[in-house]
Amino acid sequence: MQRRIDFNCDLGEGCDDAAVMPYISSANIACGLHAGDADTMRRTVALCLQHGIAIGAHPSFDDRAGFGRREMVCTSDEAHALVLRQVRALADIASIQGARLGHVKPHGALYNMAARDRSLADAIAGAVRKFDPTLILYGLSGSALTDAGERIGLRVAHEVFAERRYEADGRLTPRALPDAVIDDLDASLAQVRAFVRDGRVIARTGESISLRADTLCLHGDRADAARFAHAVRDALQADGVQVVAPGVEVGR
Repeated sequence: MQRRIDFNCDLGEGCDDAAVMPYISSANIACGLHAGDADTMRRTVALCLQHGIAIGAHPSFDDRAGFGRREMVCTSDEAHALVLRQVRALADIASIQGARLGHVKPHGALYNMAARDRSLADAIAGAVRKFDPTLILYGLSGSALTDAGERIGLRVAHEVFAERRYEADGRLTPRALPDAVIDDLDASLAQVRAFVRDGRVIARTGESISLRADTLCLHGDRADAARFAHAVRDALQADGVQVVAPGVEVGR
């Protein structure tokens, strides 16, 4: 059983971020294309500083109407520029407040496409390294995106999800399917405990899958995000698992 994990949440997307902040260790902040704007970025960075939360960029396709969850045709050069632009925008806002970014996690369709498309994954990883090679790249556990980051020398965090179902190949169940999201809190906590206790998850179709879990994600756009976050944090602590952002020394 692992004794530490990062607990991250996608924020700056128009929900009650302040209610989630006390329970997480890192935040992925929307950079203005799928959600948010300069004002929400400033407010979310300020909340992170107030609560001691690691700050990360959450770049997406330019798709506000679809909340960044629609797959789009995108060349490697376009993806590289898209990610670089958004990371720079958040980094500039954070810098004004005396903060710096610690990681980058793509959002929605960009994330899921990069999990399986090596050229897209390479473009994203390359953009992260170009901006700051000390940034940590968050990606779906065991995916093309984490592979891409590791190949070019980035630190990566293999990500698992508290309230998303998995397919037998380790990918997330597409949201078009009715059971893609876990809405039952007990079922979500059971999945979280399986990650940290066994390094495994049960797929939607019944298979047991081995997954590395460096960071655990909760989606901040769900209406009950604060309730889920509180329960997940309590469950981890009850099991003796420390919740800390990547790079933070245990015990600090």
